[in-house]
Amino acid sequence: MPTAAADWRVSMGLFDFIKGQFIEVIEWLDDKGVLVYRFPAYDNAIKMDAKLIVRESQAAIFVNEGQIADVFGPGTHTLGTLNLPVLTALNSWKYGFNSPFKSDVYFLNMTNFTDQKWGTTNPVIIRDPEFGIIRMRGFGNYSFRISDPVVFLKDIFGTKQELTTAGITGFLKSAVVSGISDMIGEAKIPVADLSSSYDELSRLSVSRLQPQFSAIGLTLTNVTIENISLPEDVEKMIDRRSSMNIAGNLDQYMKFQTAESIRDAANQPGGVAGTGAGLGAGMAMGQMMGQMMNQMTGKSPEPQQAEASQQQTAPQQPTFQQQPGNKKFCSECGSKLTENAKFCSECGSKT
Repeated sequence: MPTAAADWRVSMGLFDFIKGQFIEVIEWLDDKGVLVYRFPAYDNAIKMDAKLIVRESQAAIFVNEGQIADVFGPGTHTLGTLNLPVLTALNSWKYGFNSPFKSDVYFLNMTNFTDQKWGTTNPVIIRDPEFGIIRMRGFGNYSFRISDPVVFLKDIFGTKQELTTAGITGFLKSAVVSGISDMIGEAKIPVADLSSSYDELSRLSVSRLQPQFSAIGLTLTNVTIENISLPEDVEKMIDRRSSMNIAGNLDQYMKFQTAESIRDAANQPGGVAGTGAGLGAGMAMGQMMGQMMNQMTGKSPEPQQAEASQQQTAPQQPTFQQQPGNKKFCSECGSKLTENAKFCSECGSKT
């Protein structure tokens, strides 16, 4: 027959088994990249007076049969009817209730999730005041954190075991790209000036996108625009216009080009002499272009240029200085006449 000692050991063993099924400590340690974690209680009951450990940058939420109940911030909490008022009311617990209970416990990571990438999958079409309709691409990063754990748990998490950043960044990235694209289009900043406006556009993006993030319990803490790229043909057009602006005065530009050509020619086997004809043609072409540009802009050519042009186009005439009644040069051969001469001493013509 079993003795009293044997009965006691059986009773203690059963008590230990039952006690082992009750959860006495609830905590979450590993939170790398995880936004929400469901504590694995399963069918185990939570012991009344159990310890709930919520670390810094965490929040814990008790959910009773799908209904959000009590929320706990950082600290060590001893669970009881006093600090579980909503759960107590939902289950109609009496004061001093001390029986184990069942509840889903969710931990939320309240840290700032940084370096989340965004980028345009397809080109974004905008209207530029200088180049017209163009396509652009952009990329950068953003940061966010959970600001309202109740709203986020209700609207985003659902009943999953855990939620990582990878499970939500697709949705957030689409919102960021759409908001930045709309903002750049509405800002009407010329594409040539976009690179100098990245900081301003980033700050505007935060304020513009914040309402969408707040609606799901998040806070958008930062947006960074790293680069906005343009099609290759638009970049080449900008380079050509930059070259024209750098050249400035066309005459000075042609002189610069000539000096560069002379330097390059000196390094060639034929030397400068071998390229003289080409340089002369280039300088003449430069003068013609200068005159054409002046005509298009309504400017008259420079005095030196006008004089040179007249010297090139006007026929050469003998530079005789003739005055009525007192000739100094023969009108036939151009020889210099002596004073009061009546005939030229060279050709004999009458003066």
